[in-house]
Amino acid sequence: MMKTKTKSSLLYMAKVGVLSAMATVLMLFEFPLPIAPSFYELDFSEVAVLIGSFALGPLAGVIIEFIKILINLLINGTDTFFVGELANFLMGCAFVLPAALVYCRKKTLKRAIVGMAVGTLSLVLVGAFCNYFLMIPAYVHLAGYPMDAIIGMGAAVNPAIKDLLTLIIIAVIPFNLIKGVLCSLLTGLLYKRVSHLLNK
Repeated sequence: MMKTKTKSSLLYMAKVGVLSAMATVLMLFEFPLPIAPSFYELDFSEVAVLIGSFALGPLAGVIIEFIKILINLLINGTDTFFVGELANFLMGCAFVLPAALVYCRKKTLKRAIVGMAVGTLSLVLVGAFCNYFLMIPAYVHLAGYPMDAIIGMGAAVNPAIKDLLTLIIIAVIPFNLIKGVLCSLLTGLLYKRVSHLLNK
């Protein structure tokens, strides 16, 4: 019994480790979208995290998300006074946790689709709230970077961006919506294959 438990724990840790490594690698390949300032960069690391959440449960998703951020921090350091890393963790959890909680109650295709839709909506809402009230103000305070300069970067992309609120509405919300939809589509395409390997 003890050996079975130990073996199960080791397998769980190994799977979490592999998915964390995959997420870390995917996080290195990030790129801006033309609808948002360049400091918002899209990557597909949440695909590995979401697959882990679906296959191993919501808690595994949070652990994979944390390890991914930690390793990336060790590799690249921070130029945002840890604000960017905290934002990445919170946004990742806002996306994968609701999706996994919906899916893991009953693992069907319909529940997976509903879960990813709920996760995307959560990402959009939490992203808007956190950027407006927490992340951007925290970066301005800690880095001493003028709010006007941030708004100016947004206005360079879209002249309709005049202040923090319009930055959130015009840039941040569409950015997170695109990220959620693309990561959900890729997860839908890859999950069966990857979960089959994880369950071996």
